[in-house]
Amino acid sequence: MSKDITKCVSGNITKPVRLATIEKRWLLADATGKVLGRFASKIANIARGKNKPFYTPFLDCGDNVIVINAEKIILTGNKAKKKKYISYSGYPGGQKVKSFSELDSCKIMRHAINGMIPKNILGRKICKNIRVFAGPNHNMQSVKPIAINI
Repeated sequence: MSKDITKCVSGNITKPVRLATIEKRWLLADATGKVLGRFASKIANIARGKNKPFYTPFLDCGDNVIVINAEKIILTGNKAKKKKYISYSGYPGGQKVKSFSELDSCKIMRHAINGMIPKNILGRKICKNIRVFAGPNHNMQSVKPIAINI
């Protein structure tokens, strides 16, 4: 199988996208004062590569994203009091319900972003390109992330 993958747009074949030519950047996004759902959807689009002109749905062509200050994310309305996160182990009596205030802010952010990424092999690969940190400090300085404003 060839490493050249073509993308067909309305019957016209555009320039082929090579797996070796896809460059993945490291981006740094600050979640301070942002609304959870809107921020998560923008991060998911960047991680999938939908903001790039050579987006291909079946390739991991998105960028790596580092999210800092996840603890400073906000929810609109009464969601902070009423929103419930439900997990089920598969066994009788194995359902656990936690509120927004009981969960870690990193888990809340990761749950919101993962919900906006496809549930398949490619989606699980894309989820590994996202790092979430509760505070302003992160251990990814060696990759020299580019700060973006969302």
